[in-house]
Amino acid sequence: MSSFRIALLALCLLVIASIDPAHHALAQAAAADTSGVQAQIDQHNAAITELNSEIAAYQKQLDVLGGQKQTLTSAIKTIDVSRQQTATQAQVTQNQIGATDLQLTQIKGAILTKQQAINLDRGAVGASIRSLQEVSESSLVEQLFAANSLSDAWTDIDNTAAVTDALRTQANVLSGDTVALTGQENTAADTRTKLASLETQLKVQQKALDVNKAAKASLLAQTNSKESSYQSLIATKKQQETAFESELTSLQSQLKSVGKASIPTVGAGILSWPYSATFAAHCLTIANALDPVNNYCITQYFGNTPFATANASIYNGMGHDGVDIGMPIGTPVHAALSGVVLGTGNTDTAHNAAGQQCLSFGKWVMIKHANGLDTMYAHLSEIDVAKGDALSTGDVLGYSGMTGYATGPHLHFGVYASAGVQILTLNQFRGAVTPCANATMPVAPNNAYLNPMSYLL
Repeated sequence: MSSFRIALLALCLLVIASIDPAHHALAQAAAADTSGVQAQIDQHNAAITELNSEIAAYQKQLDVLGGQKQTLTSAIKTIDVSRQQTATQAQVTQNQIGATDLQLTQIKGAILTKQQAINLDRGAVGASIRSLQEVSESSLVEQLFAANSLSDAWTDIDNTAAVTDALRTQANVLSGDTVALTGQENTAADTRTKLASLETQLKVQQKALDVNKAAKASLLAQTNSKESSYQSLIATKKQQETAFESELTSLQSQLKSVGKASIPTVGAGILSWPYSATFAAHCLTIANALDPVNNYCITQYFGNTPFATANASIYNGMGHDGVDIGMPIGTPVHAALSGVVLGTGNTDTAHNAAGQQCLSFGKWVMIKHANGLDTMYAHLSEIDVAKGDALSTGDVLGYSGMTGYATGPHLHFGVYASAGVQILTLNQFRGAVTPCANATMPVAPNNAYLNPMSYLL
């Protein structure tokens, strides 16, 4: 009986001892499978580094063009370089998708290897436990009396203890493998999320390319590819903006002011900047080239700015009712806060009886937020949302442009007290005859126009 027990105990130890070589074989096979995958990942990363250098070079060209005299040639060149930059950014994203997809393949392989190791552990431990049960059914006293000698009895007991210790150790290994598997599965889930985000980003970039191409075609069509026509277009925009601002100011004066209680308390960070982290990083690189110097690509602030004061015929002494952010045509514009789209429109489609075009906000989007604020995004080249859409902070709502009164590509970002906002046409209050009389747009009493900087920084 003692010899049989010893044989069973030896079998238990042999089964447990066989696990490590099996684990080693699994690890070797996994390493062989992933080495080729890692080489492909490295290729994608090398391509990303090279493409990022190209993107930086395009940005330098855009910065130079932005400082040149405004001509049709420079405007078209800016659109072309911007499009090349966006196309390269799309290539970067495609490589990031490829690398992330391969990383996911790696993780899946590691998960499979770890699961096989866990199954191996469970099988070995289970076999050992069944063997141990066969020799452990009798009590210590029974084992002492059943042995041929006291020495044999103690040998049996020592062997049993050795197997128990080995099983305990293997159980700890199994527990560790299970924890590692959980970690790998969590990593895989995070990688899938990153992959989905990159795919969404790629769609945005590809849409931006289409928007950029359409903007170039539109500009060439408006000017008939002639410099004189382009300069005439710019002059007309300035002239018609004066008429629009006068009519808008008249309407604003008739609207009932909002009470102080309806104006949300100011606070830094209540709103996010309406652009991506990548664009924010770019703004830091050109901060010193802006006048005044700022880190946010702002070309004109809110209120009675030097530009507004110098152009009183345009702003009627009321100052600028938002902030202007210099953005190349086709730059994605993001929601500054979660909310619901209150309305969208395109004032360029409105004309008066003489056929003159309304040149004001151009393509615009307004979002109503739950905190008593509304945000306005104007001069867009493309609108990607509709009235009633629910948006989250950072969602793309459209793409920057120079529609409406915009002599250069930029985003007009306005902040309003929700209580004072109405979306209507100018002639709903009085018989307006300007080209913008029938244009639908957001309007508000003067004190409902809020300084965006009070809620952004």
